[in-house]
Formats: sequence, structure tokens, C-alpha cells
Amino acid sequence: MKFNETKLKGVYILEPVVFGDDRGYFFESINVGKLKKAGIDFIPVQENNAFSLKAGTIRGLHFQNDPVAQAKLVRCTKGAVMDYAIDLRKASDTYMQWVGVELTEENHKQFFIPKGFAHGVISLVDNTLIEYYADSLYSPENDRSIRYNDPDIGIDWGTDKLILSEKDKNAVLLKDSDCNF
Repeated sequence: MKFNETKLKGVYILEPVVFGDDRGYFFESINVGKLKKAGIDFIPVQENNAFSLKAGTIRGLHFQNDPVAQAKLVRCTKGAVMDYAIDLRKASDTYMQWVGVELTEENHKQFFIPKGFAHGVISLVDNTLIEYYADSLYSPENDRSIRYNDPDIGIDWGTDKLILSEKDKNAVLLKDSDCNF
């Protein structure tokens, strides 16, 4: 597996070694030993799947506050998405900066998002499925959302035809959030 660092410390784009032949392909989607060797301390305890029926569906910007913040390892198993990590660590040199990566069922890339970051994803095609592992269980009382179009963050989602949940439409701006990183 190849571990590509991004401009945000701790955020990686992972590229697995894919073994293919006339039957199809095989690759490791997660190997805790290889993650640890690369300096990523991540032990998944929960797996989530999110299916988006239509292109332009946004999920995010989501995170969990401490003491149950989540690191995530995300991949697209069907279709294509743009996936974003936003640094919410107030003491970080890259506070409020973001990085995005295109994840597709064909490129097999994965996106590692550490604790202290918000996560957002937009489907680029209809019938898209992402799968992600988290290192902490879901905690409704610590679940938080930042508005997808927060001007202080400034993500360009690439389209004006957006589909959002009521939760994401009504999320607060980061400056009004109780984010505790």
C-alpha cells in the first residue's frame, strides 16, 4: 500500500496494490499493521456504508466532538465521490483548511481522516456507495455538523445542483459551533 501525505498533517490518500487478472482483482482494503508502520494509529471498531441515489448528494460536514472523536478510513465501492477533510484543530497551522480527493470504484483509493477533522462527501454520479471505518463508535450526543457552504471554509462542491438532508441544510457555521478540538 502506498501512503500519500496531503497538505494537512495526518490526512493521507492510500493507494492499495491491486492484483488483477482475467478473473477480476484483489487488494487489501485495511491492514492495521501496515497503517501502524506508516505512523497511522487506527484500529477500526465500526464500519458504515452510505448510498447516494443521485449525483450531487452531499453528506457533511460531519464530526464527533471529544471525548469520542472519530478517525475515518473512507473508500468508494460503487460510483464516484469527491471526499473532503477539513482541519478543525484550533491550534493547527492548517486550521480551517481542507483537502479533497476523488474516490472511485475504479481507482480503489482510500482517504484517511484523523480525529480533529470534519468529513464531507459529494456523489459525482448516480448510485454511489461509500464505505468507511471509524475508530470510535457513533455517539449521537457528540455528533456535530458544520454547514456545507460555510464561507470561512469555502469548499467548492463543483455543482449548484445539491441534494442535502435537513440536518445538513440546517447545520451551523463553524464560528457558531461548539467544536472542541
